Amino acid sequence: MIEEGLVPSYNVSVPHFTEKETLIFNEVREKLVEVAVSQGEEFNIDGDQFIGEVKQFLRGRGVRDVERLATQISQVMLGYGKLDPMIKDDDLEEIMVIGTGSNVFVYHRKIGMMVTNVVFDTDDDVRAIIDVIARQVNRRIDQQTPILDARLKDGSRVNATLPPVSADGPTLTIRKFRKDPLTIVDLINFKTMSSHLASFMWVCIDGLGVKPCNAIIAGGTGSGKTTTMNTIGAFVPPKERIITIEDTLELQLPHSHVLRMETRPPNIEGKGELTMDTLVKNSLRQRPDRVIVGEVRGAEAITLFTALNTGHSGMGTLHSNTARETITRLINSPMNVPNIMIPALDFIIMQNRMYRAEGGSIRRITEVAEVVGMEEGNVQLNRVFEWNNATDKVEYVGISSKTLREIADMRGINVTELEEEIEKRRLVLEFLADNNIRSIDEVGRCINSYYRDPDEMLERIL
Repeated sequence: MIEEGLVPSYNVSVPHFTEKETLIFNEVREKLVEVAVSQGEEFNIDGDQFIGEVKQFLRGRGVRDVERLATQISQVMLGYGKLDPMIKDDDLEEIMVIGTGSNVFVYHRKIGMMVTNVVFDTDDDVRAIIDVIARQVNRRIDQQTPILDARLKDGSRVNATLPPVSADGPTLTIRKFRKDPLTIVDLINFKTMSSHLASFMWVCIDGLGVKPCNAIIAGGTGSGKTTTMNTIGAFVPPKERIITIEDTLELQLPHSHVLRMETRPPNIEGKGELTMDTLVKNSLRQRPDRVIVGEVRGAEAITLFTALNTGHSGMGTLHSNTARETITRLINSPMNVPNIMIPALDFIIMQNRMYRAEGGSIRRITEVAEVVGMEEGNVQLNRVFEWNNATDKVEYVGISSKTLREIADMRGINVTELEEEIEKRRLVLEFLADNNIRSIDEVGRCINSYYRDPDEMLERIL
């Protein structure tokens, strides 16, 4: 149930135990702990078997509402307890437990930040959920290792902290994995980008087979950078070998030839770490056509740009506020990419999340800047698209694109012919948007159909 207010409320039905039920719950928990201690690292719980045994135990105690109490006990001990209803709500992007005695917050896809009626009374209540998650991912969180950063089986990202790292008690942030990924059609319909920009990026990412372009999608936290990279990643031709490298696996591409790699933190002894830089270096030994890096933030930046300067194509995301700031971040510590390497990058796509006066938020690509070269040691940028606040549209600036000229020259056509190709692809994307053909598989099939026979595809939709 959602209520409107200064900070909108998100209220859930929270299970409560009676005094007798609490005693029974504690008895079940003690028995589970005994089993866990006796089995050690081999301890594993089958959810259905656990519920069955709990029901049998409850019947032995003369409990009347066995089904309800067994479900509530399993939610608390094996699931996410009070957070369960939020975990199951696909309209929520993020769930935030900020400490004991404070209301849990959620981020709703349409409404934005909301405050819930859920409060954890003790550190142990929060810790119980964190421990469940730690068991699921075979990781450990304790006083010696007070930070947990992990991915759940459904792809959701989890970050948990314990005191003394978090002063107000244990904290937990769950960024939920979208079961039905957004596609380029959704971004057009949401007005995150225009169909013209989408078709422009299609031609540039494809490069007409002669110059596949390299791009960085930049913006703040929660601006939708990874989503945008995933959607334009669908434009990569199906014949290419793609390697993706992420801290947490999020990218879902409709291609058949994709190698997905994920970083790994060190174990308790400080060994076994696999950094982003290590994986990027390793990917270059695997004959990739395209390297996609989930987030560029450290030494892997030099490795990536070395690859871009030696004939590989690539994309990545980066935290920054403007295209110029993106360059500044790349060439300074801790990335330290030499100025001379930056022109291997073709585009910087800036994306922002903005809050509306009437509530909620919108995500918009606010700028697409083209890297046009160097002048007196400085990187020169050419703004190609920008967001018009008055019209709420992402508009073409009208300045001649260096990248389009290069693609046209290498393809042996003129820029006018290339612009006609962009227009054809715009018609395809608008057809998909108008007819709400939006699933990742449907969009992937349509893009592949266009690559296979553009004229036949256009004939079908016009």
